[in-house]
Amino acid sequence: MADQTRSGKLKRLVKVQRHLEHMAENDLATTTRARAEVADDIEAVVEAIGSVNSIHQLFASLYSAQISRLTAKDQHLQNVQKAQEQKIMREKAKGDRLESKARVARDFEDNEAQEKSIQEILDIRMALGVSDHEAGSS
Repeated sequence: MADQTRSGKLKRLVKVQRHLEHMAENDLATTTRARAEVADDIEAVVEAIGSVNSIHQLFASLYSAQISRLTAKDQHLQNVQKAQEQKIMREKAKGDRLESKARVARDFEDNEAQEKSIQEILDIRMALGVSDHEAGSS
């Protein structure tokens, strides 16, 4: 049976929020790997441009264009990476707030349950006290 209390609902929301946070972290990891691949490609092209091999010198203008494309791609990925990092921070903050609200709701529910238990005990004692009192006066 699903927990229909406020704290139970918030607890489920926290799980969903943490999952969203995890997905954002995975997206960031993918972007970071893509940037590393672009950096490796740039390094390989720079090495080719600097090569003394005559075949590489023939393609210097192509290499220059390729470096330009790779640099633009890296800049785009850097912007994506920054946005993803900000998203992770937002998702984490949302999760933390929900977690805090769930704790507060749980504490409230626990206090409410304790008050109810105390009230039941008092009601029982009152009922027994009245019965004992009536039995003694007969």
